[in-house]
Amino acid sequence: MHARKQHISPLWWVPTGYFTMALGYVMLTSVTAIMFKNLGMDNGKAAQYSSMLILAYTIKPLFAPFVEMYRTKKFFVLCAQVLIGAGFAGVALAMALPDYMAFLMAIFFALSFVGATQDIASDGVYVTSLDARTQSLYCGIQSLSWNVGPIVAAGGMVWLSGRLHTDVFGHDASVFGPQWIDAWRVIFFLVAGMVLLMALWHARVMPDGARAANTPSSVGDAGRILADAFVTLFQKPGVWRMIAFAFLFRLSIGFLEKIGPFFMVDPASRGGLGLSNEVLGIVYGTWGLAAVLLGSLLGGLYVARRGLKPTLFILCCAVNIPNVTFLLMSIYLPTSLLVIGAGVIIEKFFFGFGSVGFMIYLMQQLAPGKYTTTHYAFGTGVMGLCGLVTGVASGHLQEAMGYIGYFWFVMAATIPSFIATWYAPFHHAEAAPDSSGAAKAVPA
Repeated sequence: MHARKQHISPLWWVPTGYFTMALGYVMLTSVTAIMFKNLGMDNGKAAQYSSMLILAYTIKPLFAPFVEMYRTKKFFVLCAQVLIGAGFAGVALAMALPDYMAFLMAIFFALSFVGATQDIASDGVYVTSLDARTQSLYCGIQSLSWNVGPIVAAGGMVWLSGRLHTDVFGHDASVFGPQWIDAWRVIFFLVAGMVLLMALWHARVMPDGARAANTPSSVGDAGRILADAFVTLFQKPGVWRMIAFAFLFRLSIGFLEKIGPFFMVDPASRGGLGLSNEVLGIVYGTWGLAAVLLGSLLGGLYVARRGLKPTLFILCCAVNIPNVTFLLMSIYLPTSLLVIGAGVIIEKFFFGFGSVGFMIYLMQQLAPGKYTTTHYAFGTGVMGLCGLVTGVASGHLQEAMGYIGYFWFVMAATIPSFIATWYAPFHHAEAAPDSSGAAKAVPA
């Protein structure tokens, strides 16, 4: 049985593995914000509570070495998925209690650490079960499968919550409050079932994953490796400018991420567009995410053809300048779904296009060295910290400023991104095309 599993095609487990990772992450860090909003929570608390759940994903490099030490990577994947499925079912049950919010936040916070562990273990299975050539071959499938998760969660589940609320339970979609509990209980039961089915599937088809060559043998050994990784990171030339880049590149996006959907569903009397959950799920969770995918694909081709160093500032402009679409929509409050959809698609497309530069910069400039994986994870953790800090503050700032004033603030928040990108150091050679189109190394 074990030998047969090792020969199962990665097509059987890579797509479902990364879809399940993304489904849990987006349900915890994005969809919860919409749910809190539906339940009558103000923008400040809704954004703050959902953003706090990013913490575990931000600090996962700190406990990744300890996950490597015990059992197999597949064991941690399966345990995490069973716990996530049971946890989401627990959320649905807890919502029937009189004072359910404290229970919900406790479950969500615990699940965020379980989800971060799933990420570590799933990546470990991928890296250690596939050789370098196969990893490259399946990289596109891996990325595409992860991005299906947000479409299902932020698109399909948000859309379904609206349909259940109005068509099944007969409530008014424009009124936020506890009457939304019924719809969201069904959603969390449904997602719980999906995750548990994925756990059963992965028990059959996912390989165990091999132990990495530098796997620590004890807790003390893991601590020493982690300490050495941090020491070598801060010995890199220009490291503080790299960290500033990692934190600030997506600063304005961090302020926009939670407030954008709130703006979509808030009524015109509060300065919003008054969309239903169904329309939000289609426009923001489906059209918008499809635009991100297309933008990411074209952005990757653009960087591959032109090289990162001459294009990084252009990519920063692509991420930040299109945020003006939300400012314009807040001023004119369009009612045409075509206009609203166009605004979201423009912002999301250029976000996907420009974000490619961020990830490639971390890979090529911050990560190289003795602890490539750990240093790359540190860079993405700094990005997550930006999302946490901006997300926690965003709702409170929006309530103080109103939507028009807040979106002006978002545009001002692009300035640190431009500065950090302009001064981002390049200490390592990168691959660039020569006249024949083949890649060659060029000095940094």
